[in-house]
Amino acid sequence: MVSTGSTTEIYTVINPATARAVTDVPLASVEQTDVAIERAHEAFVSWRAVAPGERAALLRRFASVVDDHVEELAELEVRNAGHTWGNARWEAGNVRDCLNYYSGAPERLFGRQIPVAGGTDVTFHEPIGVVGIIVPWNFPMPIAGWGFAPALAAGNTVVLKPAELTPLTAIRLGELALEAGLPEHVLTIIPGHGSVVGERFVTHPLVRKVCFTGSTEVGKKVMAGCADQVKRVTLELGGKSSNIVFADADIDAAAASAPYAVFDNAGQDCCARSRILVERSAYDEFLAKLEPAVLGMRVLDPADESSEMGPLISAKQRGVVQGYLDEVDVAFAGATPGGDGFWVPPSVVTVDDPAARIWREEVFGPVVAVMPFDTEAEAVELANDSEYGLSGSIFTNDLGRGLRVARGVQSGNLSVNSHSAVRYWTPFGGYKQSGLGRELGPDAPMAFTEEKNVFIAH
Repeated sequence: MVSTGSTTEIYTVINPATARAVTDVPLASVEQTDVAIERAHEAFVSWRAVAPGERAALLRRFASVVDDHVEELAELEVRNAGHTWGNARWEAGNVRDCLNYYSGAPERLFGRQIPVAGGTDVTFHEPIGVVGIIVPWNFPMPIAGWGFAPALAAGNTVVLKPAELTPLTAIRLGELALEAGLPEHVLTIIPGHGSVVGERFVTHPLVRKVCFTGSTEVGKKVMAGCADQVKRVTLELGGKSSNIVFADADIDAAAASAPYAVFDNAGQDCCARSRILVERSAYDEFLAKLEPAVLGMRVLDPADESSEMGPLISAKQRGVVQGYLDEVDVAFAGATPGGDGFWVPPSVVTVDDPAARIWREEVFGPVVAVMPFDTEAEAVELANDSEYGLSGSIFTNDLGRGLRVARGVQSGNLSVNSHSAVRYWTPFGGYKQSGLGRELGPDAPMAFTEEKNVFIAH
């Protein structure tokens, strides 16, 4: 269900590749948000009582309906978020796959029998109630699915606020949920400002948990607000991940893959490997091979199926990224198309000072900084010298070194000889100021339950 009702405020959605209007979306008020939360609370009473097998079947049906609309959802994301066709299709498919995966959870939320003296002790996993999910603009579809699929599987109802900039796929997913047969108010989409809808998720007593993905700065405010009610919270926040390349690695493969580890989605990715650390003896060779890989990227309007990188989401974000680039000398950069879109070329800078702003702060754009290192210990130290700890990559042909460095780097998700960071069947989350809690993986539904212990005296 999409909850807006009558409202006086309208938001015009812009195509970031053309800077032209796509459509208008009404934004919810505080009063409309309260009504949606109250209806979700009422729906929770019956949704939690749905037999596990029936709830599983409804989620599988939802997945099937999403599968029937993958192309439609992808097309919306290409126009609304500036995602390439390949990424947008993957993202719509990821929602389908998450629903299918977590459709197995309702019948597998097992409790335990614990041996005790004088009786029998058992545990139950019970749904917590209404879950508020706040979705960012960089990956609107998959992050929505990562939240609502396990939450619904565990028997909760969901109110979901998409980002103001990118509401269209969330709205459509809410409609598809109803088409699939989910009861009304079990999944409600509420477009609106974060300061209105998101804030009400935090303060409304009927919302029992908030899942927030976004900046670390806003995440801290969400966490502080939830503390007032001792409300559960999952936070997936910023990142400044490292791509560590040792001299014994396949330098050709490391250089060829590095652009896609940071320039995918125009660098608007909290997992982006926006710092590349290269062992000094391979530094010059790596840069020489990185340059043609960057210059060869096809940066085009995402409406072109061959595009490998699209625009930034807004003129504001383009200004932020350009501000970082204006402070440094760019070693080399790719090209962008002409037109009125919000374009910044994929850009590489070399850095020798770990205190440099572009090295330490999350740029959230198509910019990567490269720095040499001399020893394994120095590489780990430089990687850990950050307030963030979300993701990262290690390139080496020494398996022992790969494992040592992976254990030494303070990050929630690491890949050796790969840049793969997210799989719906494995846990995802960050260390330090990159977040709190974990999403995805087999245990995700448990995070939307209370564990109840019952002792029965003999």
